[in-house]
Amino acid sequence: HSAKAGRLAGAFRSIGRARIADDIVDAMRAADYAVRETDPFDARVPALLPSRAASPYVQRIRLMWDAMREPVIERFPAAPGPVRNVDAYLTRVEDAYVFRASRVGAFEIDEDNTGSLLAAVADEVEDRPYQPVIRLEVEARMPREVRAYLLRGVRGDQSAEAATLTRTDIYEVDGPVDLRGIAELSDRPIDAACYPPYQADQPLDPDRPIFDILAERDVLCHHPYQDFDTTVGRFLREAASDPEVVSIKLTLYRTGRRSPVMDALLQALSAGKEVAVFVELKARFDEASNIHWTHRLQAAGARVVYGVVGYKTHAKTALVVRREGGGVRRYVHVGTGNYNATTARFYTDLGLMSADPDLGADLNDFFNDLTSAAGPPQQRFRRLLVAPSSLVQEVERMIKREVEHARAGRPARIQAKVNGLADRKVVRALYKAAGKGVRIDLIVRSVCTLRPGVEGLSEGIHVRSILGRFLEHARILFFENAGQGEYFIGSADLRARNLRRRVEVYAPVDDPAARTLLRSILDRQLSDPRAWVLRHDGVFERLRGDGPSSQEHFMATGGRPELDDG
Repeated sequence: HSAKAGRLAGAFRSIGRARIADDIVDAMRAADYAVRETDPFDARVPALLPSRAASPYVQRIRLMWDAMREPVIERFPAAPGPVRNVDAYLTRVEDAYVFRASRVGAFEIDEDNTGSLLAAVADEVEDRPYQPVIRLEVEARMPREVRAYLLRGVRGDQSAEAATLTRTDIYEVDGPVDLRGIAELSDRPIDAACYPPYQADQPLDPDRPIFDILAERDVLCHHPYQDFDTTVGRFLREAASDPEVVSIKLTLYRTGRRSPVMDALLQALSAGKEVAVFVELKARFDEASNIHWTHRLQAAGARVVYGVVGYKTHAKTALVVRREGGGVRRYVHVGTGNYNATTARFYTDLGLMSADPDLGADLNDFFNDLTSAAGPPQQRFRRLLVAPSSLVQEVERMIKREVEHARAGRPARIQAKVNGLADRKVVRALYKAAGKGVRIDLIVRSVCTLRPGVEGLSEGIHVRSILGRFLEHARILFFENAGQGEYFIGSADLRARNLRRRVEVYAPVDDPAARTLLRSILDRQLSDPRAWVLRHDGVFERLRGDGPSSQEHFMATGGRPELDDG
């Protein structure tokens, strides 16, 4: 924090406000912090400023903008009398107020007429800080006159076509304007306010090669309860170092600037292996990171493909081809989350590693389509469900099949765990299925346009949302199929953008142990005593039952269905 205060002081000094800079430095030093002024443009102003501890057990935290407010007012005293015309007091300060401006983050690229998608995305990312302001958040104490002055100023700084900001775009915030700054508290030693440390389980035998394990059985990884680095990370590292591995192919959506996954691919390239990576350059707010890795991989000799015209590639897939027994064998990973070791520590996700020949052949065809065709994969795969070509059609077909089972008196049930449900056709199909007697249980973390429990429409549909220490990110589909249950995991939510405008992959799960885990996840979350239940009026209501939450249960079991007695 002292380094950040040094940058803040440097910023004031760089614009001719030396006395304010001196005040900041003096205040920090009075609180026993050493301050060295540095490049003011090296980082943004921090949100939190620690002050002297009131006792060995209590620390007071000040919002940085509150600390800034006092020296500003002191150095620019206000004129006497009430403020009647804001413009008349440009050189004097009556008070200081905090606001935050949000700019347009999305951009559109004419991919058909763009010479280089990589260069076009890089240009758009570079221009993002200068995009039009579309929202202003102001602290509640800001007077109406100041809000009007702020709005005029922002509109005047924008081009005519972008200056559409109105009073309805100003949002009053009762509390800290930027709650992201509270994340800085996680670096402070405040034991009572932090979760206890959690050590993820390592489910794989470290003394056996991972390809020997996968040759015997499928492995379904349950993150973050099971360590990403010693499962998926290990899969790619051993592939990179194994002399029998011929090639590695992978889809990349979000991975971060520091990535052990990318390190493994670079290691494979240095060992002379074929590496092909499909990078989604248009992953919002991760474009710069993906551009960085595109350049690194290309320089190392990888075949890098980026961009399916008109679609985002959101699939989480990896394929390893290995020489075995006079031929080759394919090993696959199909996941619900990104190849990102950082988010894997606090996102709940699933990843299937398998040597199933059909899945391997499917994923081989999938990568061939991605790297050779201009559009998304269109063929019909053996076992994979792939958007936009077959996923939504297969989901609708399986919903209709449950309806037929219900009509015939056979067991009929649909369960799904997704981040969002908003595809109109899927919602209508679920309403119709519920009306025919199909039991439907949904776990939807975020947006859900379906209304459960509506008389005559959706009495047989129940929707829950799980919020806890970890961000629920896994996607699971289950269809009862008259007692012959089918499980799928994959990358897509049941939203139109995923099913119809992105390249997504779902894989069936056949392994008995993996299916038992999926059944446990669904059952535990549908009976979670502190879940949020969606009412028929569209309002979520939190349960306040006893017993461990579903996340607490899996933390205790290391991501397994039950605690291992061994």
